[in-house]
Amino acid sequence: MNLNPAAVLNPVFNFLDALISDYGVYLYLVFVWMSLGAIAWVLSGGLRRRQMKGNSVTVIPAIIVTMQAPRQSAPPIIDLEAEQTWSNDGETMDQP
Repeated sequence: MNLNPAAVLNPVFNFLDALISDYGVYLYLVFVWMSLGAIAWVLSGGLRRRQMKGNSVTVIPAIIVTMQAPRQSAPPIIDLEAEQTWSNDGETMDQP
């Protein structure tokens, strides 16, 4: 059993060669008219999805370009240090 792709497909290629040599002009005319029909079908909306009746929503894709002011740097963070004194030696702090 020969599984070489060239040997397996050789009868198919021979059939197509004979078909084209005998009926090539007619095949060309059929494909031209079929392509014109397919183009007319696509342009008339043949590829659009069918919408459900009563629930028609029109979606218009758009790109919106807005101008923004240039970004300013954030204000500096002011670091305030406060000293805390803790009294661990038993003294009481005076309260006003």
